[in-house]
Amino acid sequence: MTGPDDLAEQALAGFRLTGRVAVVTGASAGLGAYFARLLAAAGAAVAIGARRADELAATRAEIVERGGRCVAVPTDVADPRQCEALAEAAVREWGRLDVLVNNAGTGYGARAERDDPARAARLLEVNLLGAYQMAVAAGRAMIAGGRGGSVVNISSALGLTAGTVPQAAYSASKAGLLGLTRDLAQQWSGRHGIRVNALAPGWFASDMTAPLLARESAAAAVVDRIPLGRIGEPAELAGPLLLLASPAGSYLTGTTLCVDGGWTMH
Repeated sequence: MTGPDDLAEQALAGFRLTGRVAVVTGASAGLGAYFARLLAAAGAAVAIGARRADELAATRAEIVERGGRCVAVPTDVADPRQCEALAEAAVREWGRLDVLVNNAGTGYGARAERDDPARAARLLEVNLLGAYQMAVAAGRAMIAGGRGGSVVNISSALGLTAGTVPQAAYSASKAGLLGLTRDLAQQWSGRHGIRVNALAPGWFASDMTAPLLARESAAAAVVDRIPLGRIGEPAELAGPLLLLASPAGSYLTGTTLCVDGGWTMH
């Protein structure tokens, strides 16, 4: 008979990524760098990509120093050839690709009537088209490998509801990721065993949110709308990300997991 300790061990083992290979984009800093370190700590070999080569190299060095396996490939996801190169690097280095954390993105605040269309187009090119191109590159590698896999698109709570800061282009890009998630899940899950889900963080301390949260009045307005009464800590995304990326989430596909302290309840 299986005891409670055995059941717990079996459940926790499902979150391990030993023997698996992951790609993380936007891994030069912030949440992307944290996600890369997390997956490596969970046992995965990690191929990381970002535009800032020096900071990307620093992320790789930290992972290797902690005993992880990591290769860094400077990558602009707006270029489909660079997306292919990142996926190919993972397969070339370790012979397979199992997980994609589609995290690369940019953002800014602007009133729509004053926004520069070229600036908005560039944001959409990176956040939405880039995520699509990276998912396709990783999906091709997973399909060729024949083992299935997991794609985790990093969206945002702003893809689900409006915020107080005007940022229509960013919100549109993150809402678009949710549609991309559903359609790719429909295409790949049953046919190829590739699960596709979205993780939608609320307000977390990061490079992107730092300018806003540095303003006391703006930070107070954000926190006032969060039922838990505080900004999230990166470690509070660890369990949700591992659930979606690992065998522990084997029956999850096409869904969006929002981690926001209750912010979207309003």
